Amino acid sequence: MIIRRALAADLAVLAPLFDRYRQFYGQPADLERARTFMAERIELNESVVFLAFHGGEAIGFVQLYPGFSSVRAARTFVLNDLYVAGDRRRGGVGRALVEAAVEHAREAGAVGLSLVTGVDNRRAQALYEGLGWTRETAFVEYGLVLGAETKNAAPVSRSGADLAQG
Repeated sequence: MIIRRALAADLAVLAPLFDRYRQFYGQPADLERARTFMAERIELNESVVFLAFHGGEAIGFVQLYPGFSSVRAARTFVLNDLYVAGDRRRGGVGRALVEAAVEHAREAGAVGLSLVTGVDNRRAQALYEGLGWTRETAFVEYGLVLGAETKNAAPVSRSGADLAQG
């Protein structure tokens, strides 16, 4: 397995994975929307995406959004999205992608990473806790859906839906 940072040239293999990720969270299939969204994130340098490949096939991705901690006056990252193709789950791909994300954050001088996952996503929780992440208990999270697309919108959170675990 090879894990590497995604480039604009990878959109042909990244967009279908991102589209399936969105469908996992109840959104309708829309490959063009997935491609446009990911192209903007990469081209505008608004996120960092790592792709996992096995035998030349893209099998998963993780997306990080840069942020800052005002209290700590330092850089942070939000691990916003993690997806592994259904037939590739339980093979260490998710773990490898999270490890790549953590390494990137360290190299960028970040003081921490955060994420939100579904209350019922036990496999994801086990993965994160097994990698040393700790469950947040000191804060309450809120979200507010804005805009015209609220009919099909997934719940909003500080890092959004993040995982179809691998």
